[in-house]
Amino acid sequence: MHIIEVKDKKTARGFLQFPIRLYKNESAWIRPLDKDIEGVFNPDVNKYFRHGECTRWILKNDTGEVIGRIAAFINKKTVNKDNDQPTGGVGFFECINDQAAADLLFNTGKNWLENKEVEAMDGPINFGDRDNWWGLLVDGFDRPPNYQCNYNFPYYQELFENYGFELYFKQFTFGREVMDPLSDRLYEKAEVAQKNENYTFKHIEKKHLKKYAEDFRTVYNDAWARHPGVAEMSSVQANAIIKKMKPIMDEKIMWFGYHKDQPVGFYINIPELNQVFKHVNGKLDLIGKLKFLYHKLMKTNKKMIGLVFGISPEHQGKGVDGAIILAIRDVVQETYTRYEQLEMNWIGDFNPKMIKVVEQVGGDVVKTHHTYRYLFDRTKEFKRMPIKS
Repeated sequence: MHIIEVKDKKTARGFLQFPIRLYKNESAWIRPLDKDIEGVFNPDVNKYFRHGECTRWILKNDTGEVIGRIAAFINKKTVNKDNDQPTGGVGFFECINDQAAADLLFNTGKNWLENKEVEAMDGPINFGDRDNWWGLLVDGFDRPPNYQCNYNFPYYQELFENYGFELYFKQFTFGREVMDPLSDRLYEKAEVAQKNENYTFKHIEKKHLKKYAEDFRTVYNDAWARHPGVAEMSSVQANAIIKKMKPIMDEKIMWFGYHKDQPVGFYINIPELNQVFKHVNGKLDLIGKLKFLYHKLMKTNKKMIGLVFGISPEHQGKGVDGAIILAIRDVVQETYTRYEQLEMNWIGDFNPKMIKVVEQVGGDVVKTHHTYRYLFDRTKEFKRMPIKS
């Protein structure tokens, strides 16, 4: 076996196409869009290159066949944030069921990070935002992956843990039928905010996207950037996120909460894109775009994804979370009954308050991902992600 750094079109193609062969008999797997994977490693597309570095490799066997891949990266904004040691990351890991092959890939990422004066690595994570390509699937293999979410074989867990990765935190995906009832407790909480005339709740309007981008950034930085390893979001990043969502966003399922017209919360849902992209086989060429347009116009997608939820700390415990959820309920269960299923991604086990909110919305944990951490100093005490109070 030998490692090859991706430096040209041929090796980049090998990196991109290896999963197609690996998962060819896996019915639940949905091929990611080529442009999404390639964009992560393109400095002109991925703005994380402004304050970070990234490289990637493929692994070939003695006959020249690709049998694995991995990427390693360092984000200078988060490398030291809330960590006991400088920490980088590895991701986009794919490998045959062979521990020696996996170990060679992990060692390659580790050695690169050590040369960058990093002392630990998280994985599998993304060289980008946390809501994309983050965590190893360990439960829920029967369900197709949501857009830009990791799907992998069950044996990957052994490959990671046998190497020495330890569980840093779990990420839960909750699922429910849209028309199922909400908990009585949620109504009780919502009533507190609804009685306060200073609170208002509204869905977005595409004609005011710049305003909502700034509102999103304000709440995100207040509610999420305080978490370990999460960097503050800039106005440029917020506008890029909203701009990226614009072609597929559904105004009626993206809601904000305001206190005296100041943003204090959001609950962002979008149509689950993999329900459409599964028809294009990774290609958004002319045919792929026509297929996408067809399914969008015909509204064949009956599943929405709870993308991100946040409440400013000073407005937590005041019923704002419940009021936003009920505002969406009034729409999707009464006047806009387009969607049948809802999944809510990326609720970390370090955030018990958010888990309680989601449990009140209803549904069960339908997928679990693990984010692992590997300390290069094997004598150092390992610590899990601190619980958010």
